[in-house]
Amino acid sequence: MLNRLHDALRLRTSPVIFFGSAAIIIAFVVGTIAFTEPMGKATEVASDWLLTNLGWFYILGVTVFLAFLIFIAMGRFGRVKLGPDDEPPEHSGGAWFAMLFAAGIGSILMFWGVAEPVSHFGNPPRAAELGIEGGTMDAARDAMNFTYYHFTLHTWTIFTLPALCFAYFIHKRNLPPRVSSIFQPLLGEGIHGPIGKTIDIIAIIGTVFGVAVSVGLGTLQINGGLNQLFGVPENAGWNLIIIGVVCGLALISVSMGLDKGIKVLSNFNIVVAVLMLIFVLLASGATLFIIKGTVESFGSYIVNLPELALWNDTFANTGWQNTWTVFYWAWTITWSPFVGIFIARISKGRSIRQFVTGVLAVPSAFSVIWFGIFGYSSFNIELNGEGGLVDRVVGDGDIPGALFAFLDNYPGAFVISVIAIILVIIFFVTSVDSAALVTDSMANGHEDYNPLGQRIFWGVAIALVTAALLVFSGADGLTALQSTIILVGLPFFVMGWFQMYALLRALKEDAGELPPIRTREWAQVLPPEEYERREEDGEYDTDDYVVEPTFTSEVPVLTDPYEEIADIDLDYQPEQGTLPSRTGSARAELPEDGRVEGS
Repeated sequence: MLNRLHDALRLRTSPVIFFGSAAIIIAFVVGTIAFTEPMGKATEVASDWLLTNLGWFYILGVTVFLAFLIFIAMGRFGRVKLGPDDEPPEHSGGAWFAMLFAAGIGSILMFWGVAEPVSHFGNPPRAAELGIEGGTMDAARDAMNFTYYHFTLHTWTIFTLPALCFAYFIHKRNLPPRVSSIFQPLLGEGIHGPIGKTIDIIAIIGTVFGVAVSVGLGTLQINGGLNQLFGVPENAGWNLIIIGVVCGLALISVSMGLDKGIKVLSNFNIVVAVLMLIFVLLASGATLFIIKGTVESFGSYIVNLPELALWNDTFANTGWQNTWTVFYWAWTITWSPFVGIFIARISKGRSIRQFVTGVLAVPSAFSVIWFGIFGYSSFNIELNGEGGLVDRVVGDGDIPGALFAFLDNYPGAFVISVIAIILVIIFFVTSVDSAALVTDSMANGHEDYNPLGQRIFWGVAIALVTAALLVFSGADGLTALQSTIILVGLPFFVMGWFQMYALLRALKEDAGELPPIRTREWAQVLPPEEYERREEDGEYDTDDYVVEPTFTSEVPVLTDPYEEIADIDLDYQPEQGTLPSRTGSARAELPEDGRVEGS
């Protein structure tokens, strides 16, 4: 039946995965609209239970993922290339970095750049535990610690882990661009069976919901900006119009493909975003204060990172972390399959070490600069200027309008705010069109020719879920987004642990296990007095003992495991392939007798 329907619609995809995902998404949208109150209560109860009992699991998971990535990049597998061994990277470093922002981080920076630092400045996360008062210098320091914690290494860890797995299994093992492919070392051909299809359906649904939350936050921000600039009311009707416009532009972009659509928009947006960043820094009137504060706060973040990475609000138990950190991790990981496949797709030809360093460190460094400049500019307005940001963001709860309230304190506020709205729109357009393109690839299992209608369907699906969550949920839009995404994120956290094992197992299978390191051997040494006693006592054999430390075999010559040598001459000592030759250091010359001086 599914196959007949598939052929009748002229689709080119996997029927079970496509129709299974579509059915669940449509059922959610219809159920939310038809049974608004029961659906809302059920979601709220389930998310509250999860936050109370499993919030620690989210906190621990992301930190373990980060440690694993560092281990893989710094170890011997860091040299493994994600693709054919002799193939160079497909994209230049600049274009690669710009397209990373198309995956959604740009929209995060625009939404939270002011809102996050100001929220924690006015309402410190650890106020009850450490006695920090809002609006103080201590509150500013802790606000930046948590801002960096939320939006630098840990956020990009959530993207990098699945992205690395996708890059390896897609480019190295040439498997389909699906989440199930990551589990091939565990499932074998089962990636095409019921378990594999179930994994892919969950991944597609999570991706659609994750991107929908992102678009929902962007919709609230755009509506807030239009309200401040043009008096546009902040209501459900305008939210629907904004969702329609953003997703409509995304569908136009996705029909143009990666190089003509996403890549062009990404390059434009990153340039404009950097220019805005420079404007905020120079026009603030406190440039030196901002630069010094950014550098200082980065140092504070590094010092406090081990504590923050495992902090669970155990003693105070205020519940703050549930609506901030846990929400971030759950939200981010739901759209990590889409971001992961997108990053993997543009990263072919790079080594694992280059990949992890680039995807994890470079965007994190940019985020430090972005949040440092916007954060300390906000602190300057509160401490040395007219203030009002804390009252609006914390007092009134107007997080979506934080950026525009902030820009009101700058010259040319109207023009800059219009540019900011355009930036937000384009960032969300690139997020939706990237998601539609990647989701279609996950459903199809390949990246070759696909009918345009399929990609359009996924863009429309994102718009429908966004509208259902934001407009028809029967609750405050932001609260509905948070409650839903926390539930959807749980299966992805569980899969993350299996992803680490699958990747490590695949690397060991493909690169080979290293044998134990061979070293020269030494004779057993005895103290001189004990040796003499045994010599005098005829009951002991001293042939296997020495007094002076003495080695009994020569230093093994390390050969390059990547060299192919047809005929191996055991008496031949290769000039190439030794550790010094591979590292470029001078090779130590041994005496003719092969023994080390003094032995």
